Amino acid sequence: MQSRTLILDCISKIEDEVKICGWVQVVRDHGKILFLDVLDRSGIIQVVVSPDSVHLEGVKAHLRGEELQVQRYLEGGLHAIHPQDVVCITGKVNKRPENLINKNIPTGEIEISAKEIEVLSKARELPFDMGGKDLDLQLPTLLDFRSLTLRHPKVKAIFKVQESLLEGFRKAAKDLGCTEIVVPTIVAGATEGGAEVFRIDYFEHKAYLSQSPQLYKQMLVPVYERVFAIAKAYRAEPSVTTRHLTESTQMDVEIGFVEFEELLDILESVAIKMLKIAEEECKEILSEFGVEKIAFGKIPRLTLREAQDVILKEFGRDNRKEKDLTPQDEVDLCKWAKKSHGSDFVTVTHFPTAAKPFYTMPDPKDPEYSLSYDLLFRGVEIMSGSQRINDYQQLVDSIKSRGMDPKSFEMYLQAFKFGMPPEGGFSFGLERITMHVLNLANVREASLFPRDMERVDTRLR
Repeated sequence: MQSRTLILDCISKIEDEVKICGWVQVVRDHGKILFLDVLDRSGIIQVVVSPDSVHLEGVKAHLRGEELQVQRYLEGGLHAIHPQDVVCITGKVNKRPENLINKNIPTGEIEISAKEIEVLSKARELPFDMGGKDLDLQLPTLLDFRSLTLRHPKVKAIFKVQESLLEGFRKAAKDLGCTEIVVPTIVAGATEGGAEVFRIDYFEHKAYLSQSPQLYKQMLVPVYERVFAIAKAYRAEPSVTTRHLTESTQMDVEIGFVEFEELLDILESVAIKMLKIAEEECKEILSEFGVEKIAFGKIPRLTLREAQDVILKEFGRDNRKEKDLTPQDEVDLCKWAKKSHGSDFVTVTHFPTAAKPFYTMPDPKDPEYSLSYDLLFRGVEIMSGSQRINDYQQLVDSIKSRGMDPKSFEMYLQAFKFGMPPEGGFSFGLERITMHVLNLANVREASLFPRDMERVDTRLR
């Protein structure tokens, strides 16, 4: 039995006979000859099929018992092959004629002349056209048929970029000397307080889905000093926007023996390293999506009040009494940073203490504002974090001031009672970064199987 050759490896096998296995992506039927675009995990290749010279034995065996399908093949022969059929094709690798070379794919200079086609699994008729360069569907349809639309090359490319972002983040964190940790998603209490938590029945008790790996990574600072986690986070926030999910992926870093300015240096370096790795590894995908190269100029740093002054001066909106940036503020600040500093990023610091989680350190010079920060990228916040309160009593007082019971944080507080160094950290949102690297219209496009108020795989209403 002939062993399988990956499609990309066919480049080095010109004039050889090979056996490839994959999915039929496109069928171009020219009557006396068929052209199939066949896809496997390594790439895509054109297969030339002349019905008179191709052996179809084995098709009937694989379709045994499916009488209608068998009849289609008996009547239609090779013309019954459809997109998404799973096939194994044996044939000869040939060079394409010079005028028919496809420079857009790595295998564009070769093609396979089929001798035998074996259909391993027959696909039903597709509900929409999957053969185009883009998949032009409304978002609900894109998600209703998610297991199918993810097969489209343009859609699955999104998650190759996401994979590179994860790899880049992990490398940047390890370069800092961080230990990777795995934290629970079922927790005893709300991480940050408030009502935006999912309560679950946990045997005879109540528990919650974690809003963040925050408390656990802090508890592990006295263990490893520097840690990072890639974890799911859940927010029961009743909003349907293009930038929010109820289940997201957080990439978190927590560092001991660190002060505020050093934290800013570290978070910016992690962001830059992560995105440079993704940009380098996914050049072709980013080009296909038509996105500009990321501007890695020196990142400007502004306090919230300074940022609001920029908004007033440059864009004429007076939001200086607001406790946070508006979505339009984030967009405009990134425009300003790109124009004035050659950077797609802006770091904004010193948000009001009352608007931040209980573990956020107030600025000793002005306790109304905190040693907190957001990193904006191409018009949206992709990361947030802060210097943390590391004094046990100050942390207890902060919990009480938010109307929460310290007893609900007993294990967490234990870590501070027995020695916690100055520490801080930050958290990136994976789907948001993916969305804005590729200029996607909706964050749901950057989630394999998105969860929101209206969907858990299928639409809820």
